[in-house]
Amino acid sequence: MDRKRKWVLSSGALLVIFLGRMTTGLEVPLDLPQPPTITHQSSKDFIIDPRENILIYCEAKGKPHPSFSWTRNGTHFDVEKDSKVLMKPSSGTLVIDISGEKAEAYEGIYQCTARNEHGTAVSNNIVIRQSRSPLWSKERKEAIMVQVGVSLVLQCGPPAGLPPPIIFWMDNNFQRLPQNTRVSQALNGDLYFSNVLLDDTRNDYICYARFPHTQTIQQKQPITVKVLDNSPSGERRPSFMAPPGRSSTQMALRGGVLELECIAEGLPTPEVSWYKESGELPSSRMSFHNFQKTLKIADVMEADAGDYRCTAKNSLGSAHHIIKVNVKAAPFWISAPRNLILAPKETGILTCRVSGDPKPQIAWSVNGVPIEDSPKDMSRKVEEDTVILSDVQTGSSAVYQCNASNEFGYLLANAFVNVLAEAPRVLTPPNNVYQVITNNPAFLDCASFGSPIPTITWFKDSQTSILNRDPYVIHNNGTLEINVAQSLNSGKYTCIASNNLGTRENHVYLEVKEPTRILAQPEYMVVQRNRKAVFECKVKHDPTLIPTMNWLKDNGELPDDERFLVDTDSLTINDVTEEDEGTYTCVMNTTLDQDSASAMLTVVEEPDPPTDLELTDQRERSVQLTWIPGDEHNSPTQKFLVQYEDLLHQAGVWHNLTEEEGTKTTAHLDLSPYAYYSFRVLAVNHVGYSRPSQPSRQYRTNPAAPDVNPTDVHGVGTEHNNLVISWKELTGLQSNGPGLQYQVNWRQKDVEEDWSSETVANASKYVVSGTPTFVAYEVKVQAVNDYGNGPAPEAVEGYSGEDVPMSAPESVQVLVQNGTLAEVHWEPVLTSVVRGRLQGYKVSYWRERSLHQAEAQQEEQQVLAFSGNRTDGRLPGLKPYSLYTLNIRVVNGKGEGPPSPNHNFETPEGVPGPPSFLHIKNTNMDSLTLEWGPPQDNNGRLTGYTLKYQPVNSSNELGPVEEMMFPANETTVILSDLKYSTRYKFYFNAKTIKGSGPTITEEAVTIMDEAFIQQPIVDVVKGYTEPHLPISPITQSLRPPFHKVHSIGPAFTNVNSSVVGEEGAVISWEYFGPDKNVYVEYIVENSKEDWTKEFVNGSSGSQTYLIKGLKPGTSYRVRVVVKDHSEATIHSTEELVITLPAMKSNQVDLATQGWFIGLMCAIALLILVLLIICFIKRNKGGKYPVKEKEDAHHDPEVQPMKDDDGTFGEYSDTEDHKPLKGSRTPSNGTVKRDDSDDSLVDYGEGGDGQFNEDGSFIGQYSGKKEKDTHEGNESSEAPSPVNAMNSFV
Repeated sequence: MDRKRKWVLSSGALLVIFLGRMTTGLEVPLDLPQPPTITHQSSKDFIIDPRENILIYCEAKGKPHPSFSWTRNGTHFDVEKDSKVLMKPSSGTLVIDISGEKAEAYEGIYQCTARNEHGTAVSNNIVIRQSRSPLWSKERKEAIMVQVGVSLVLQCGPPAGLPPPIIFWMDNNFQRLPQNTRVSQALNGDLYFSNVLLDDTRNDYICYARFPHTQTIQQKQPITVKVLDNSPSGERRPSFMAPPGRSSTQMALRGGVLELECIAEGLPTPEVSWYKESGELPSSRMSFHNFQKTLKIADVMEADAGDYRCTAKNSLGSAHHIIKVNVKAAPFWISAPRNLILAPKETGILTCRVSGDPKPQIAWSVNGVPIEDSPKDMSRKVEEDTVILSDVQTGSSAVYQCNASNEFGYLLANAFVNVLAEAPRVLTPPNNVYQVITNNPAFLDCASFGSPIPTITWFKDSQTSILNRDPYVIHNNGTLEINVAQSLNSGKYTCIASNNLGTRENHVYLEVKEPTRILAQPEYMVVQRNRKAVFECKVKHDPTLIPTMNWLKDNGELPDDERFLVDTDSLTINDVTEEDEGTYTCVMNTTLDQDSASAMLTVVEEPDPPTDLELTDQRERSVQLTWIPGDEHNSPTQKFLVQYEDLLHQAGVWHNLTEEEGTKTTAHLDLSPYAYYSFRVLAVNHVGYSRPSQPSRQYRTNPAAPDVNPTDVHGVGTEHNNLVISWKELTGLQSNGPGLQYQVNWRQKDVEEDWSSETVANASKYVVSGTPTFVAYEVKVQAVNDYGNGPAPEAVEGYSGEDVPMSAPESVQVLVQNGTLAEVHWEPVLTSVVRGRLQGYKVSYWRERSLHQAEAQQEEQQVLAFSGNRTDGRLPGLKPYSLYTLNIRVVNGKGEGPPSPNHNFETPEGVPGPPSFLHIKNTNMDSLTLEWGPPQDNNGRLTGYTLKYQPVNSSNELGPVEEMMFPANETTVILSDLKYSTRYKFYFNAKTIKGSGPTITEEAVTIMDEAFIQQPIVDVVKGYTEPHLPISPITQSLRPPFHKVHSIGPAFTNVNSSVVGEEGAVISWEYFGPDKNVYVEYIVENSKEDWTKEFVNGSSGSQTYLIKGLKPGTSYRVRVVVKDHSEATIHSTEELVITLPAMKSNQVDLATQGWFIGLMCAIALLILVLLIICFIKRNKGGKYPVKEKEDAHHDPEVQPMKDDDGTFGEYSDTEDHKPLKGSRTPSNGTVKRDDSDDSLVDYGEGGDGQFNEDGSFIGQYSGKKEKDTHEGNESSEAPSPVNAMNSFV
């Protein structure tokens, strides 16, 4: 049934359709008997074109199909007798061929009649008139003479056409005459001049009339106007030319167009305004035309009646005219009569309610005959605008006509009364699917017909009937409305139409969809020109609806430009231009709804350069510059930059002069003498600088004496007998005139002598020779040009040249503070021997030798500089117990003086450096050997060594500390009475009389008890045999016994290995490198296969790794390597050789044990009995609860077989050879080991196995095996007897 569904969109647009159905009359299916109904007819007033055939429409429906006839001017029009007239088949439409005939012959009032056996319907009176375009009567027009300033009216007077012609004024060249507030065309076609000008003189004022039906244009004879100025009219107050007088009256029909006109004359030309005295003008229906001279109101209403005041006003006064508007109305419907379908014995009412002004007269007819002239009918009663029909009978069907008329028109309506007895039928197609958006109204149609009118009932799915309660409303036409549809309203709906003759039902479906929503709206963007703009528009919509995304620009289509790129959820505009500015809207459409969002794009760029630069207020030293700003391009101007070019001194180079705010267009510029200025202006906005404006005209300033002197004047000697006077030259703009020179003056300070002077040009320095060494001078430089001297300069102090110091510091003393620090003191030298500016003293010192050594081993010299006039300094970083030498020099600006005599000093002893090495060798179960080397830096006489050590447990906790002392001449010691299989940490340092030096540390592990090396460790999970423990239960350490191996790579230390069981080996090392890709690699000795590689967590520090799955009795080569990201080896240890012992099996062959054979036989017999019982139960039709029986007879010793090898659960033999709980021995007496299931839990690494504080192993057996065996019985499915038998095959 779903394949036959018809899809109907239910949205806001359908609301109008459904409400329209609710207000129209009931439609009778055409297969049922019914009186005629006029379906199409021509308009009441029909103007024909005489060049075309006349077509008068009259279409009707009915059952049986109606026949047609016509009347013309109230009498029967025999269509068959006129060969020019043809009536279309099955229609009343007339086609009149007027070719060769005069159209006037067929003018008249036509009316169509459609009748069948159930009644007669009539059309409106159709008035047929021929369109006319009469010619203008010929007339001779004299030239119109008029004085300047007077008013003038040129009359058009077009011939009366049908319909009225359209009037316009043109000249001989068919150009429309210009119109304005002074010259305009009135509604009647006349041309009005409020006052004439000399320019109005012309001889081709021509009025044209265009007749729209015939598409002909006729013209009036040209009118000549001559304007004279020999007696011009003066200025005057306004007065009205049309309509004349102070008031007038105008009538308008309701629903029509009201045009009010006021044309005034006066000088100056008056302006016209409008005002309604008894209310406000209807702004939504009102418009002004003809330069405010015409007020037009559309769709006239009764409220538009009243007094309208038009006012004409100029500078000399005003005039008023009141137009009284009366509104009349042709008849209009309030409630037109509607068709009635009545069942026998029912009662019905026809109502014909109209209104109009004056009040319309109502006349009733039956089947085209006035009701008063029709046969009497006792079941019919007429009361003015109402006809009441009571107790109607079969065969009393008829068509009633209501005619309402007044002096302005008439209304004619046909309404039939059809007496039928008909069972219900549903007219809405079945299985329609209505789709609507959530929260919108939904309308489910159930159009029906029946007589009596059926009652409509609605159901949803399998619920009870839907009554008129929220959220449902059932309308009179059967439509079901859901005010606010929600997703829960989706489903199948059934409407049932029923009357006393039967019942019909129809099914429709409602789908409520999610609305389309824009989640991310486009945002307002300000983009620079030639950049990229991206608008986002992310949308959510119902997944069952197909969306369509459209982008609009200013509510129109996007430009056809490849720069516009539309993506699924964005619009990108590349290389933005000013034309791209506007409002961009993304519109997401589905078949049911849409959503849209808009954002503006503003394009900004650098402002245009200013224009029209002008120089005003010109003075000797200043000028005022003005300009006109350029286009800002949507970014306000922040400032203006004024630049200048000096064509005299630096042509082609522009300099910044001043800045002004962006709101200013004037700048006051201070200028320098003797310059040829040009100015330009740049505008600055948020985007950047504009292009420079065109330069201003040149502005020259007159020369003058310098305003400033040179700056940066210095007096410094470069040799011991000269003085160099230097300065910064003036720029050409600063010279203020031609002939620029510099007057240089100098004299020795604090000496009574005159200034020496020299004048130079084009120079920035002057050298004075023959000066004494390092003497103070006063110097000054003054600018001079042809127009005078600059201001008096200020004197600057300088010095003649320096020479190297003549002597060294004396009385040098050294005070040693400690082994690394000494203080040096000296007497300062005299100023006279410094011969320059004292910069400080330089101390040079070096280590001759250690006091341990007899021969000198001089080290690199060190230098410390002490600035200023110091007399002491500190020498840090000395080495203890050493001999040092130093000297001191004086330093000035020229260089260093001679050194002082060498001075020796010694540093006392200090604490020694760290021992050079600490090696641990010969590790045994309870002893090891330590070897060490003396410090590289004794820093004194060694007095001995201190050794401290302490054990470290598996959790890295430290034990008690043992301490030992050794004399300075010893380098080895054997430590005994240590704990076996224990890690120790050692601390070792050297001593002098000053104390102990830095400590070095090392770690080592004593080896394991041999019982642990030879016996495998218990693996509870995998079934290893338990080793025979000694009386004191010592368990394997987390760090197994180690064999010392020297590392090859510098990143590895303490690399060790040990064997664990028949299939495992432990590797231990310390790694301190930065790389983290650490691997353990191993290979069978003498094998040509590739190395097996296993990744290890590469953290720094101590590491231990267990290699599992090795073959018993096999030797392996093992190494630890570090690789980079390209798998290249960076560091590697030496290869270790590890040999695993051969496997020793302590397991018992269960297949030979009598108790095990007996147990298996008992189990087999029990299963056989259960199978026999199952077969008996099945043959009897009963059900055997296998699961309950199994639960009741559960044997904890019985475990399921393993799928992989057919064996039962693991077996581990204890000291008394009792099987572990939950384990079985296979019948072949062997245990198959899974080489891939070893874990660190077996050896104390991870899991539940832990060490206590004294290093003993606890928790060897985790409960994992017991858990695994229980997990094997979790299935709740009862096993079949067949499967049970198969398990023993």
